[in-house]
Amino acid sequence: MSSFALERVFSDDGTGMDESAVYPNPHLPPQQILRAFARSLDLARAHEGATSPNPPVGCVLLDARELEMAAGAHRRAGLPHAEADAITKVRAAGLADKVDSVVVTLEPCNHHGRTPPCAEAILSTGARQVWIACRDPNPQVTGGGAARLRAAGLDVHFLSDLHHPQAAILLGDANRLLAPFAKRVRTGLPFITIKQAISAPGSMVPAAGRKTFTSSSSLDLAHRLRRRADAILTGSGTVLADNPLFTVRRVPDHPEKQRMLAILDRRRRVTETYLDAARERGFALHLADDLHHALEAIGMAGGMEVLVEAGPTLTAHLLISGLWDEHVLIEQAANPDGTDRVTVRHNPASQAYSHGKEKDVLRHY
Repeated sequence: MSSFALERVFSDDGTGMDESAVYPNPHLPPQQILRAFARSLDLARAHEGATSPNPPVGCVLLDARELEMAAGAHRRAGLPHAEADAITKVRAAGLADKVDSVVVTLEPCNHHGRTPPCAEAILSTGARQVWIACRDPNPQVTGGGAARLRAAGLDVHFLSDLHHPQAAILLGDANRLLAPFAKRVRTGLPFITIKQAISAPGSMVPAAGRKTFTSSSSLDLAHRLRRRADAILTGSGTVLADNPLFTVRRVPDHPEKQRMLAILDRRRRVTETYLDAARERGFALHLADDLHHALEAIGMAGGMEVLVEAGPTLTAHLLISGLWDEHVLIEQAANPDGTDRVTVRHNPASQAYSHGKEKDVLRHY
């Protein structure tokens, strides 16, 4: 445990969580830090799918009274990082010296890239402590921001230091948010999300004359999955059978976002008419002979997450192979009330994260 004074804390947010916990800093109640982490994650999620090859990150600045002063997010590669975005706002208001706590979803960078180091930006404020959800997973980065901040005299804590039920939930959310970036920087390959819809009779194929069999809310979910993806992976059979658009339509898409459409088409059966139309829809096309080359091409292009929207054969192959990272299963009318059941399963062997829990997420995605 930390050498900080210890304090028992209880939830006061109406969630009913009454488990005792140990909190390493008695000067700031844990609920304020937990709320700031929740807010930071929401800010980051708003830009999930827009930041490649960088990860989506959110940041909240608190003053000594535990009130939010400013919040920021990384919106796109080349634009300010989340910490710099938030600090720019307080500096414009002449309040940079009033910053007391920095709460951020990813360890601040300590190297020069397209933008200056965020650790130095934090040190230019009056911040006394920094709370971090996830360490930087990039093996190419040396001299982490946490070490730099500690060396400068700031108190640095991680979300895992909070032994509180809500902290564990937020940490899981933060790890999932970072997982595509983590996998790509470790392996050079994208995070693989498989979307699979199964009808009440147990088929992936809609009835004749229909494009889908899932509910409106399930379709919204499917388009949110597309929105956060950097690439779509499918097979030539799906293209020939369905003439799919693969565009984001039911939710607002990221401005200026270009996705790769990778098609497994060893025999080059997909017509030029379809390929030309896909280019006109804004896709960067890649025809591949096999799965490995398709994934390599997506990773080399900077893609962090690929959404697999394919037929039964390719979907089954990926699930059996163990190459996948996340499996989103939509089962038509499988809940007792007749609504679709949506379950997200994480591969315990994934190099992006280490848990394999399943959960129904239709109302929480």
